[in-house]
Amino acid sequence: MASPIDETTLSTLSLLESRLLRIEHVIHGRDSPTAPASGEDSALQRMADLERRFGLITSRIRVYGELMKIYNANPDFFHAPKPSEIPSQLSPDAIRSIVLASAPSFSTTLSALTAIQDSPIPDPAESASLITLSDRMKAIEATQLAQAAEMAELRSRSEVALRAWFEGDMLPKSDFMADVEDRFEQVERAVKRRENEIERAKAI
Repeated sequence: MASPIDETTLSTLSLLESRLLRIEHVIHGRDSPTAPASGEDSALQRMADLERRFGLITSRIRVYGELMKIYNANPDFFHAPKPSEIPSQLSPDAIRSIVLASAPSFSTTLSALTAIQDSPIPDPAESASLITLSDRMKAIEATQLAQAAEMAELRSRSEVALRAWFEGDMLPKSDFMADVEDRFEQVERAVKRRENEIERAKAI
């Protein structure tokens, strides 16, 4: 019976092999010509097979080979360090300049946090009362909307009534008065002509 350590090792190798198969499928566009190792192979044989196949990929694809060289030379590039750890690839002068450049943001953040802390918290009783008044506020809002609609209807009806009064009453009266003034001017001109004729007759 296999020990838990052997089972864990074989399970890890199976996962690595499945990832390698996916990589080979992406690269070659088809299934890998290399048959996967059977469950009867030893862990060392499977590791050797995985290393051989992985080495074949990195030797054929130049980009992967260069990435492996970079990873072997600087493994920190591929693992984000913890915030509490100082970056090992930076010099003390570079770290000091970064800290000094970020110093103003510390005071700004502290002031913002202090302002938030000093902000008064509303009284829970007032908040609860506002919540209880929400139904009444909704009713008032509905009433205001109804009143606004009624006012709009009244404005429309007033406009119709005003237009009817102006067009049905004022315009006809204005036309009548204009006609009367025109006839009065005509009569006045006729009277003046008659007076002028009488005066000329007396002069003769």
